[in-house]
Amino acid sequence: MAQVAVRNIIKRYGSVQVIHGVNVDVAEGEFVILVGPSGCGKSTLLRMIAGLETISAGEISIGGRVVNDVLPKDRDIAMVFQNYALYPHKNVADNMGFSLKIKGRPKTEINAKVKKAAEILDLGKLLDRFPKQLSGGQRQRVAMGRAIVRNPQVFLLDEPLSNLDAKLRVAMRLEIKELHQRLGTTIVYVTHDQVEAMTMADKIVVMRDGKVEQVGPPLDLYDNPVNVFVAGFIGSPSMNFINGRIDSKDGEQIFVSDAGSVLPARGVKVEGGQPVVYGIRPEHIDVAPDGLPAIVSVLEPTGSETQIFAKLGEDAIDAIVRDRLTVRPGEEVRLRIDSRRVHIFDRQSGARL
Repeated sequence: MAQVAVRNIIKRYGSVQVIHGVNVDVAEGEFVILVGPSGCGKSTLLRMIAGLETISAGEISIGGRVVNDVLPKDRDIAMVFQNYALYPHKNVADNMGFSLKIKGRPKTEINAKVKKAAEILDLGKLLDRFPKQLSGGQRQRVAMGRAIVRNPQVFLLDEPLSNLDAKLRVAMRLEIKELHQRLGTTIVYVTHDQVEAMTMADKIVVMRDGKVEQVGPPLDLYDNPVNVFVAGFIGSPSMNFINGRIDSKDGEQIFVSDAGSVLPARGVKVEGGQPVVYGIRPEHIDVAPDGLPAIVSVLEPTGSETQIFAKLGEDAIDAIVRDRLTVRPGEEVRLRIDSRRVHIFDRQSGARL
């Protein structure tokens, strides 16, 4: 295990700067996920940690050693790629042990380490098979096994589950998390899927346009997003956002949308009249007789819950409820907003107020 420190990293391609002074700290044994939309720079940052991309400025250290000019093979890291990168002409055992073979390790040592990794990943019965004979999940486990046998200081994973179907992704998420808990390894993991980030990470780094927007434990980012971008990116379905202003009625603070909808804003400490963005997560809205009248646009029942797409006047709103509703599109439903869970953001800067 080793800590990873990224200090003021800048990356330029010619005159175009794609990483803008990024700082990230990964503690020993920590599972850190870099998350953000496509093109935000997360994979580029991971490849710079691996040594597969040069850095334009700044410093990267692994285990206290600055590795800016150290070759990838000498950084004591193992990388798992999106496309598995297995040798098609080698069987599972040879794929997993190949990195040790080229280092000249004894055959007995290679066999022992491959066997141990195969036991951890439930690959023991597949060691004689070739990649074309494996499912996507099995190939991904082989790629993980190839990393494990090297016993690196740091594992780097670049969107390793993106080629798998939805059910298999859930299963592999559990396997990788259990593997981390069992081995206690340091992991830096890249994904654009915020559900993966929320369910797997000890710490999430949210990136946008080559910059870090927020860093913290998953639930901290969910409960206390620093701006509209993080609030909208973390959480599924995404948070509702409505433009308007803070006002008061009968001595109580309210929110009035630009379209005229009146929503609860009790306890919000924002100056009245200020243009703001009102944020509320779909799961913090329920159906209740004393709720606000809304017209249903679409219902999406999933069995365990129902997603409601509705209109509060002219404002669109999305709610997730446990009820099985009989209401039809075009009919009224009353939605109650949990005013304790409301987020208010500055409309100009997007910062949370």
